[in-house]
Amino acid sequence: MNATTRLGESSIKSSPKLVSIPAGWFVMGSESGQDNERPVHRVWIDEFLLAACQVTNADFEGFVRSTRRNAPAFWSNAALNQAEQPVVGVSWYEAADYGAWLSATTGRKFRLPTEAEWERAARGGKEGLLYPWGDEPPQMRPGYAERWKDGPEPVGRGEANGYGLFNMCDNVHEWCADWYSADYYAVSPERNPRGPKKGERRASRGGSWRHHVKISRCAARSSIPPEFQYADYGFRVACDK
Repeated sequence: MNATTRLGESSIKSSPKLVSIPAGWFVMGSESGQDNERPVHRVWIDEFLLAACQVTNADFEGFVRSTRRNAPAFWSNAALNQAEQPVVGVSWYEAADYGAWLSATTGRKFRLPTEAEWERAARGGKEGLLYPWGDEPPQMRPGYAERWKDGPEPVGRGEANGYGLFNMCDNVHEWCADWYSADYYAVSPERNPRGPKKGERRASRGGSWRHHVKISRCAARSSIPPEFQYADYGFRVACDK
């Protein structure tokens, strides 16, 4: 399906399927990861809702049509423009605008998740593990070698984590709400941290279909400038309870 056909045929979708992430403490970061994942620290997160899946091209189409803005650049690429693949090539600003549009459309308060919310959700209620399933390397997972050949997979095809969330550590990087700072964990508040007040890069989480290792650790951090539009950057929405 090409982008022109999709833009001409879809309609605005209702609110995405949301999963309740319970309030509670969790241990954020990793002693075995990069320097920016330390110090490991306890964090409290209030209950919130998170989309079970990454925002798809079909989801994003309603936003494009309603706001009359340009379609993402990669919608001309047959490897990236299928309806149920995650939308890619969107900047942080476009992802944030989508949340504001979805809020106005549904009457609920949608937004991007914070880094801390994302990591709590990715862990699926399990503590001290490298990945949502445990410490087994991604390359050992069933079917790993056959996945992500030319682009991201349709969302929701893999195994859900303990909270019922799909693709939390694979498929595409996901924009988070926070500004990024490599040493933020040293000054992070214990409750509902929201990142630095300013910065030059926005935080992102999760793995990428373009990387040599396609699945990231739960604690792994990444970031790029908010105006960048990469072929392996997408997002999912959070919602206040």
